[in-house]
Formats: sequence, C-alpha cells, structure tokens
Amino acid sequence: MQVPANRPATEEPRLTVTRPPRRRLRRALASALPVPVVGLALLVASGNLLLPLRQVVTIEAKMASKRDFFQDPVVERLLMKHGFRVHITNMGSREIAKQDYEGYDVVFPSGQPAADLISRERARANRPVLLYRPFVSPIVLATYRDYAEVLTAEGVAKRLPGPAGRPMYYTLDMRKFIDLARGKRAGVRRDPENGYRWDEIDRDDRVRNGNKILAQTSDICEANSAGTYLGLVAFVEHGNDAPDNEAEAERLARKIKPLLVEQGLPSSERAETYLSPDGQSIAPVTVIYEHQFLAHQIGRQAEKGATDDERVLLYPSTRFVTEPQLVALTGEGARLGELVTKDPELQHRAMELGFRARNADGGATGDELARFLTERHIPVPTTSSDDTRAVLPSLPLLEKMIEIVGDCQDRTGSR
Repeated sequence: MQVPANRPATEEPRLTVTRPPRRRLRRALASALPVPVVGLALLVASGNLLLPLRQVVTIEAKMASKRDFFQDPVVERLLMKHGFRVHITNMGSREIAKQDYEGYDVVFPSGQPAADLISRERARANRPVLLYRPFVSPIVLATYRDYAEVLTAEGVAKRLPGPAGRPMYYTLDMRKFIDLARGKRAGVRRDPENGYRWDEIDRDDRVRNGNKILAQTSDICEANSAGTYLGLVAFVEHGNDAPDNEAEAERLARKIKPLLVEQGLPSSERAETYLSPDGQSIAPVTVIYEHQFLAHQIGRQAEKGATDDERVLLYPSTRFVTEPQLVALTGEGARLGELVTKDPELQHRAMELGFRARNADGGATGDELARFLTERHIPVPTTSSDDTRAVLPSLPLLEKMIEIVGDCQDRTGSR
C-alpha cells in the first residue's frame, strides 16, 4: 500500500523477548528435574514402567482359603508385573467342585479331594485339566495356651520344645482327644453321648468353660479343612485304617457324626474368629491351616517385635498334609499355574505368608520356612517322627461320609 506524501510512515510494531540469564535457567531446570527423574527411576526399578503398555490378562478364578495368597498386595503386584490380574470368586473347596465352573480360567480348592472331583468330571467330558501344586499347608488344631495346658495335664497333649518353657507347639494324641469327646477318660467309660466338658478335666480352674471338648470345624459340606478333619477322625475311629466299602463308610460316618458339630463358618472366617479378641470364648479349639497361624505370628513379630504368646497350635499325632492343587481350565490358567509354581519371587512370598514351599523336584520342604522363621525369632514347627500318617477314604467313600455327617445332599447345587 502507498503512503500519502503528506503523512509520515509508521513503523511496524516489534515484539521484544527478554531472555533470562543463563545461570538462572540452569538453576530452575536443576531444581525441577529430580522429581520426574526419581519417579522414572522408581518405576524402572519396580518393573511397573511398562505395565500401561503391556496387555494385562484378567484371570477368572474360584478359590477357597488359599485365596489368602492371591489377595496379598505383594503377590498382586508381582502378578501384575507378569501381566496377570486375578479376579476371585470366593467359596468352599467342595462347593467349587460341585458348582458350575464354566467361564473360569482356574479353580483352586484347598485340598486334593475337591481337585480330584473336578479332574474326573473334566476327564469324563474329554476336557482334561492341568494341575499345579505351588505349596502345602498342614491341617492343625488352633487353640490357646490355657486350653493346651489343660490337655497336657490330662495327658492328651504333649509340649514340643519351645523358648523359656513356653512352647508355641504341642502334639495332640488324637485317640485320647476323641475318647474325651466320647465319654472315656483314664480307662473309665460313661455314656458315649455324654462326652466330657472342659470344666470336668480342668483341675487348676484355668479355662472355666462348661462346653463339650470338641474341635470346631468349618462347614463340612463346603470346606476342605472340615472334610480332612472328618477323614482324620474316621481313620482313628476305624483302628487307624480307612473304610473299604460303602456300607462300612456309612456306618463309620454315623458313628463319628456327633464328634463333628458346631460347623458353619468358611475356613477363612474360622481362622479370623480364632484370631479375633473374642475367639477364645467362641471356639477354644478350631481346625485351620498351619499357614494361617504362621502368617499371624510373622505379622505380629514384624509389628510388635514379639510373637502372640497366648495362641498356640496342636499338631495331631495322626496327620494328613493337605495338597492344595491349582486346577488350570484354560491356557491362560496354565500360564498362571506355571508362574506361581516356578517364579522365585512368588515362591518366596508364599513362604513369608506361612506356606511350605516346594523344592525343585516338586516335593514339599519346610527348610526355607524354618530358616525364615528362625531369622525372625519365631519358633519353628516340629513334628514327632512317631506320628501316624493318615490315609483318607477313597474319593467316592469320602463324599458319601461328608454327605451323611453334614446332611449336605443337594446343598451345593449342580454342574
């Protein structure tokens, strides 16, 4: 455009940018960089940097008490590092086997009988499964020191070595314990329906409890722990032998039924009740898994610097080590099974949660757990070499006995 001759030309406006002194810029960058750099370093070190970029597989699972492992925050983080998230539907072991498990990647009952039920059903349908045994945990009778000492004075329990004469573990003579419940004491027998009560054998007035002497279990129609304890009692009552036929199993089931009462809580809740402040008044002797007790003591030692001195374990002289089996129903389920069985970090975490990990050959070992407990000044469980190894009835006979004792026919639904 032409500017008229009689008007002065106007200069274009200019934008002036002021540069900060170079020294001030370097100082600002130096103060701002550590936060993202440190955060980046932490993400790399923890293995979480790539998680948003990696496909995360959600595993649909039905689990019983061993869900304690998969719901542990450390285990959840380790699984996420490998691209797994586990969504758990909680139910008892036998309930898992009896209900429909279509649409699930894995099921994890707490013992072998329920896993065998599932394996047989799938085999009949020409849909075989893969089984994984990442760890083991024995059945134990959890109680309180005063009750353990009453049983010791009665000659039913025996102290195992422990610090300062206050043991954490005892051996329980199953034959004598059942005799008390049946009204037999020191060779004197009374009406079997009139079993002894705690205040009748409590010479020193330790417990002041007028209830019958029994071990309380979870719901026998649902929980592996209860079914296993039924098998132990049946084994002892049958002369340290398992029944051979259906008629024998039915008679034995009716005979031991009065010894297996006060059921109803799932095994995880049974352990929670035992560990609660009111547990002693609710269930002075209760059937749980060893890892549930050890996890409590490990946590107590870490938090307070001392173990829980009032809660103790009774190891039955007739023992049956439970074999929890993770049953993989899909390819993704098999990948999870391989991971939890072989990954060193997950196996170590299982030990920190009180489980007995397996060795390289797949056999159960307590050596690493013993070292772990010793390092933390927690007494190590020991069992007598004289203990009897119990044998459960065959699967069909055990199922029949569970149905009779628990009145649980048709209670668990159908496949």
